[in-house]
Amino acid sequence: MEIVPGIYQIEVPIPNSPIGPLNAYLVRGNNGWLLIDTGWDYPEAFDSLEGQLKEKGLDFDAISRIVVTHTHIDHYGLIGRLKKLSKAETAFHEKEFAFIEAISLYKEDYPGHIVEQMRCNGVPEEEYSILVESFTIGSSLIFPLDPPDVILQGGETIKTGLFNFEVIWTPGHSSGHICLYEPSKKILLSGDHILPIITPNISIHPYSSDNPLKSYLASLKEVDRLDVDIVLPGHEHIFTDLHKRIGELFSHHEQRVDDILNVIRDEEKTVYQIASEVPWILETEGGKVVCFADLAVFDRGMATGETLAHLEYLRMGGKVKRISREGIAFYKISVDKKEMKQ
Repeated sequence: MEIVPGIYQIEVPIPNSPIGPLNAYLVRGNNGWLLIDTGWDYPEAFDSLEGQLKEKGLDFDAISRIVVTHTHIDHYGLIGRLKKLSKAETAFHEKEFAFIEAISLYKEDYPGHIVEQMRCNGVPEEEYSILVESFTIGSSLIFPLDPPDVILQGGETIKTGLFNFEVIWTPGHSSGHICLYEPSKKILLSGDHILPIITPNISIHPYSSDNPLKSYLASLKEVDRLDVDIVLPGHEHIFTDLHKRIGELFSHHEQRVDDILNVIRDEEKTVYQIASEVPWILETEGGKVVCFADLAVFDRGMATGETLAHLEYLRMGGKVKRISREGIAFYKISVDKKEMKQ
């Protein structure tokens, strides 16, 4: 589908995805095409991408550059195959290469690190086996280890001859996430930084930064300064009301912070206990509110990671304290809640 003259959206399927396919973008250039994000490395995704290129009369060798917004497997997995077929120049942020290097070199240890994090934050022992299985499957995924031909840091301009995309470093969802902004045409390719319906996952995990939520909120403020008419996200649908959506995301995190502070108002609790008392919204189901116990075990693990990110954001801001007892972390409020709102 041609979004604006010279920019096409390619929907690349993702296995068992509650949010539908990846949105990759194909951008016309004077010296070949630019592909933004690749999709998951599995046969259906590859065949779909190849078929949509052929519908436009293109083969893989028409792609001269590949830019990846971040190296989560649904955005990055096909880069190795595509680079081999197209000989394209690849580019992504330096912190994303550090992430895939750690995942690839130490992937056998990754499930153990995740489970230890869960144990320290109060996840019940009976859930460990399911989490180990889930993360063992995840650690077996192939993360192509070739370093990018061009290492991005933010501030660069990617020129196609028809478009000039400014690279904006937007850490939070991942440490090296980038957005691409075309100022003359007021187009933002937002990756997973800003999505129209769901709230991007901001979690702490063994290879994340110490305070990803702080980074994410700061990145939102940077993007909020841009003059944008149309947003091309990595999932879901294209949208136009960027600043309204950013306001909704800020409100979401403010509410989550408030919910967490209410939970620990009177007593210290583990991250898992706190997560179990916070309301969770299934945005893929029209904003349905569900209790923590009704989430699948894997989703409870994700929710615990998000809660941890909010607690560490509050702790580093002096709002809560962390106490360790026999290797288990407990959080408690450190100042009167009324003082926090002043």
